[in-house]
Amino acid sequence: MQNTNFDLRMSHLRGLGRLLIAVTFFTCGFFVNIGQLLLIVLVRPFDKRLSRSLMYYLHYSFYCILVCVAEWYAGSKLRVYIDPEDEKKFFGKEHGLLLMNHTYEIDWLTAWMITDKLGILGGTKAYAKKMLRYVPVLGWVWWMAEFIFLDRNFEKDKVVIKTQLTEVFSHPDPVWLLLNAEGTRFTAAKHELSVKFAQERGLPVLKHHLIPRTKGFTTSLPTMRGICPAIYDINLAFKKNAEPKPTMLSQLNGEPVEPYMYIRRVPLDKVPDGEKEAAAFMQDFFAEKDKIIDSFHETGSFFKNSGVKEVPEKIYKPRLTTLLNFLGWATVSVLCILNYLITSLVAGNWIGFITVLSILGGFYGLMEYAVNASKISKASAYGAAAKK
Repeated sequence: MQNTNFDLRMSHLRGLGRLLIAVTFFTCGFFVNIGQLLLIVLVRPFDKRLSRSLMYYLHYSFYCILVCVAEWYAGSKLRVYIDPEDEKKFFGKEHGLLLMNHTYEIDWLTAWMITDKLGILGGTKAYAKKMLRYVPVLGWVWWMAEFIFLDRNFEKDKVVIKTQLTEVFSHPDPVWLLLNAEGTRFTAAKHELSVKFAQERGLPVLKHHLIPRTKGFTTSLPTMRGICPAIYDINLAFKKNAEPKPTMLSQLNGEPVEPYMYIRRVPLDKVPDGEKEAAAFMQDFFAEKDKIIDSFHETGSFFKNSGVKEVPEKIYKPRLTTLLNFLGWATVSVLCILNYLITSLVAGNWIGFITVLSILGGFYGLMEYAVNASKISKASAYGAAAKK
């Protein structure tokens, strides 16, 4: 009985924690949307560079809400393997194309965590599905942050890619652009189809990845040459039997996870010219990535069986900036809500009172919806459909 009461109290506390995170996240996002719109309308027509420089800080303030949740609230610890010389000379100091395995529900969050440590979080962008830009708050942030939105129709997308890449890599601050070359998140069903696809076409059979889609990469290359000097390759893994599981829900419940990440810099001039040659490079590159992840799961080391040069481990401490940012937005959100609720009660404004409670419920519902949508079981069927 005592255990049941304790579990019930913990469940209520976690619910309150998720509500505070939801209110803070969406309040911050709403004001960031307003700030972005003002910069686009009032500043960008006169000084595009200044507008983008100011945008960087708005994006950082919004993204690091969830970085704070992962590191300060949940206590998750990111273990990174990185070449110290490359980190000192290049990381966070130049534009880059980011390649990352798309395996876990929170792989995007670990990418935010490492880019925060490298001082480039506000400059992260991605290729994304066009429909996402219409999602309230988050999608609007990405839209005004100049993400590259694609229809998944190659004839349309190749024009967008060439046009938008020039814009993205003209930013005054370094930009890391994420390309999920696998096209969709890894699942057992999609992997089975991917293996069959590889065997039919004589491609390397991958154990921990889906066969990469090369058209987006090869279409991007000609525009990137000369303006994007490097590929940044992230290899992310969690121990197979790790508890709690690496999910967004575990982070919102304050449960720590331990991601392992090997990140390396590959100069873009190592990628051969020519569409076929570049596509073959990408297939070989993912075959090497597969060996790196397989080595981790078999030996606990990215390097022991992969043939890749070993680099030292580095554990970054959480940045105080992310905590102060969260506390600032949380304080503003809670004080505004409490002030309005109390004022409404005193004035007998029941419509206003009920409206605020409805908004709070809406924020909580949106957060729960986002968590549910991020689950692997809810992942897009695009990868499976495309290989049938």
